[in-house]
Amino acid sequence: MAPKIFIDGEHGTTGLQIVSRLQNRSDIELMSMPAEQRRDPEVRKAFLREADIAILCLPDDAAREAVALAADAGTRFIDASTAHRTHPDWTFGFAELSDGQAARIASAQFVSNPGCYSTGSIALIAPLVAAGLLPADYPVTINAVSGYTGGGKQMIAQMEDSSRDDAIVSAYFAYALTLAHKHVPEIMAHTGITRRPVFTPAVGRFAQGMLVNVPLHLDLMTGAPSMADVRAALAAHYGDGGLVEVVSLAGAPTPRLDPEELAGTDRMKLYVCGTEGAGQVNLVASLDNLGKGASGAAVQNLNLMIAG
Repeated sequence: MAPKIFIDGEHGTTGLQIVSRLQNRSDIELMSMPAEQRRDPEVRKAFLREADIAILCLPDDAAREAVALAADAGTRFIDASTAHRTHPDWTFGFAELSDGQAARIASAQFVSNPGCYSTGSIALIAPLVAAGLLPADYPVTINAVSGYTGGGKQMIAQMEDSSRDDAIVSAYFAYALTLAHKHVPEIMAHTGITRRPVFTPAVGRFAQGMLVNVPLHLDLMTGAPSMADVRAALAAHYGDGGLVEVVSLAGAPTPRLDPEELAGTDRMKLYVCGTEGAGQVNLVASLDNLGKGASGAAVQNLNLMIAG
């Protein structure tokens, strides 16, 4: 019998993306509450408890409530909120994080979906810490720009309707300038760094796509590695043929990176940028903030859990 999948919060940005990816699949039964019953807490509880896997596209408190309503019924969860990303009882849903992570996701009852900025940051940093090249107390700086769909329905409306009084008319803006972005704890927890990174995110006037930059001084890294050493460590971690690809731009004439490069895909590219011998490297992750950075990752985790 096909596993029953319930998306709690299916009408939000991430939920809608997941529905579009799953609605034509014949190997699952996609459950959906009737429109007139969506505010009935007992109906919601029944759907959560009947589902084999519930995907939570909810605010943090609502996600915690959903788990409390159905965990004892054996329902398995994929939580796209921030609520459980550092919780010790939850498996972090980044299959490429380490050897065995995909298997852990496949067998887990509770899986936390990574944040979009976190996905790029962790993908760049964690392998270097694990390889012993990046000291855990290195003063990491992360700069990133995302498509505006990452801000949810309100930001999408503000960006796309210039007639609104609250419309955002700038082409690009930085935010979280208090250095307290909600993704920082999960970046630290799943990379192994011990010093809080300086993280500055931004939003551009494009719908989907993302670039995450992690610049590093090679002489502050263990053994003063070369750019080639850094690329080799990343390439060894991710291998070939998966969703994550490691690319070197060393020697490329006037290279440019487009944040929309992977929009509409579930892939991620990790670029190793700089000039060999100059003592610095700029690591850049390119991904779709709604693909590998959100709904694409949720579906990847779902597939692992179904297969497992």
